Amino acid sequence: QVQLVESGGGLVQAGGSLRLSCVASGRIFSWYTMGWFRQAPGKEREFVAAVRWSGSSTYYSYYADSVQGRFTISRDNAKNTVYLQMNSLKPEDTAVYYCAARDSSSIARDSKEYNYWGQGTQVTVSS
Repeated sequence: QVQLVESGGGLVQAGGSLRLSCVASGRIFSWYTMGWFRQAPGKEREFVAAVRWSGSSTYYSYYADSVQGRFTISRDNAKNTVYLQMNSLKPEDTAVYYCAARDSSSIARDSKEYNYWGQGTQVTVSS
């Protein structure tokens, strides 16, 4: 089993920044694909970013079009932690942000492809 715990959410003004963290514990491996998703009130959960292992010590990152260039996903395997650096935040980024893990090294943007989920952390961007 894998446990994921997010932190770092909060209230920020438009144009500001936040960094989310997700600490993983349990049977998690460096080749797992890690992702961030978000869900706004009344909307479906949507893909934000993911990072996958491509062999040796190489990882590739993927982003939703809506956050490309503003958000950066990274991982520190020594700390079993995944980060989401969010810059130039907009009111439409307001949502609960979830960390997810997938027991595969291939990329996936569908939440159904992820096996483990954190409890979520609220991000609110005021205009």
